[in-house]
Amino acid sequence: MQHHHEDEFRLHTPEFNELHRKLDRRRFLTQTSLGLGAMAVGSLFGLDKLYGSATRQAATASDLEADILKALPHIAPKAKRVVYLFMAGGPSQFETFDYKPGLIKMAGQNLPDSVRKGQRLTGMSASQSALPMAPSIYGFNQHGKTNTWVSELLPYTAKVVDDLCIVKSIYSEAINHDPAITFFQTGNQLPGRPSIGSWVSYGLGTDNNNLPTFIVLVSKNAPKDQPLYARLWGNGFLESRHQGVQFRSGKDPVLFLNNPEGYDGHDRKEMLDYLSKLNQLQNDAYGDPEINNRIAQYEMAFRMQTSVPEVMDTAAEPDEVFELYGPDSRDPGTYAANCLLARKLLEKDVKFVQLYHQGWDQHGGLPKAIAQQCKATDQATGALIMDLKRRGLLDDTLVIWGGEFGRTVYSQGKLSATDYGRDHHPRCFTMWMAGAGVKSGFSFGETDDFSYNIVKDPVHVHDFHATLLHLMGVDHERLTYKFQGRRFRLTDVHGKLVKDILA
Repeated sequence: MQHHHEDEFRLHTPEFNELHRKLDRRRFLTQTSLGLGAMAVGSLFGLDKLYGSATRQAATASDLEADILKALPHIAPKAKRVVYLFMAGGPSQFETFDYKPGLIKMAGQNLPDSVRKGQRLTGMSASQSALPMAPSIYGFNQHGKTNTWVSELLPYTAKVVDDLCIVKSIYSEAINHDPAITFFQTGNQLPGRPSIGSWVSYGLGTDNNNLPTFIVLVSKNAPKDQPLYARLWGNGFLESRHQGVQFRSGKDPVLFLNNPEGYDGHDRKEMLDYLSKLNQLQNDAYGDPEINNRIAQYEMAFRMQTSVPEVMDTAAEPDEVFELYGPDSRDPGTYAANCLLARKLLEKDVKFVQLYHQGWDQHGGLPKAIAQQCKATDQATGALIMDLKRRGLLDDTLVIWGGEFGRTVYSQGKLSATDYGRDHHPRCFTMWMAGAGVKSGFSFGETDDFSYNIVKDPVHVHDFHATLLHLMGVDHERLTYKFQGRRFRLTDVHGKLVKDILA
């Protein structure tokens, strides 16, 4: 009976008839360049020898990917979900977590050659005749049971310092923004690779079929000094269903999700069912895996019409929650509102939530600019840790904070007692993690007196990625995907687990 209805459907739909016509044997033979001759040669030599064993290879590759995914997780995961607070532009470690009081007496002195060691400078400061050292004008105080030094600009983060694992010895080779951000988000400085969230989606799948596995939030209240590109949360060569989905503030949180004007839910469902049948017929004809991804994405979009408005609505949150995250949390799209939304998404078991906050690229006027940035982000960052903890979510959620590189000890351009700027510095900078699987109230890695070089426990970007995947139960060397003849992974051929920060 079901086959009869499908045949009736195909008989009365011109789209299906057109697809069938395109697959008609006579049409195929007349439109191929070799026609019957190709078929004759194929019968003599065998189609595999003539055309290669592409079909068989594709099946084998598919089987290999399936075997890779069946083995996951490789170890018992500590983190069920991740929220990554990415501070785009490169926050200065001098004004946040890497306290260097000895610089005060060296203010204005030129950076010693013995410290610089001929390391590359950007074009913005390479032409300077001198590199005058600029100590932070902001004070540091010790906080928590661990007496950890934290800048006065971060009073709310200081309240949760005993929950943080602060890594002061992160380093990268990338010295400019685009390759540096791309490196952190994809494991490669060149565009085109899958992002971290896409790798997690590919390897671990979803725990909530009504929401995307990987969701992206971008602050609307941040200076747009450096652009963000959708490829930073793109799927690269992975299937398209693994790309990050950006949620926006306003009437349409997800683009093209709402019904078109004049459509109701029934009309939409009928249209999607019809479209799914068209796609299924095309899949049967061509075997393109992206067709199945397209079908799955349409079905997800239909389910999201109900789930997204629910999760985006924070009106039911008590006043106490808004007070915790700060006044901006009532304004959708701000960093504070996105932190609150991130908590709601994590409660719904979204596996990877990425927040981007731009505006940390302070080449001049740093004291004023970084104070504004900290004011816009600090309270909500601390609140997110506290909120997750009191709801019992921090135990299996990994929270990450950091940018693409740090800043230089010397001032870029003019230096005064109250004003200075800092150039890009990838050789050492600070990030922190909190929650599932990492030590709390712990500092790892050390820099020299100028925060210019690492003197103990270096952690490369690839090491950071390897450790993140490990906390989610994934061996970074075993999560691979075959593309263009070789197997790729997030850490490429590098990366080692940073065992000393694991709880």
